[in-house]
Amino acid sequence: MTNHVVAIAAGAFHSLAVENDGTVIGWGDNFQGQAPPPEGLGNVVAIAGGYAHSVAVQSNGLVVAWGDNTYGQTNVPSGLRNVAAIAGGYYHSLALKSDGTVVAWGFNANGQTNVPWN
Repeated sequence: MTNHVVAIAAGAFHSLAVENDGTVIGWGDNFQGQAPPPEGLGNVVAIAGGYAHSVAVQSNGLVVAWGDNTYGQTNVPSGLRNVAAIAGGYYHSLALKSDGTVVAWGFNANGQTNVPWN
């Protein structure tokens, strides 16, 4: 069986794809380990690329992040569950939970992780 791509994302210097079996493929510049996914990552349903980091949501709603962590952008908040969508910024990450709440973490010099609705 040939896998087919079901989702794509781009960072500043790298690209990501999710295949229909939930595996992630990363390519491009890998100066911070942002391109290839962590060993054993599977069941991915959504991905996002930041400047030099990557973020994935697994089918169970858990988030995995890898790559540059200079400002904590890959330090997924403990207890983060039920994530429906994600986004990667320059040095920060965001998650949209299935209940409609937004969680943000990482660099916050300009208020980018101060979610106004929380």
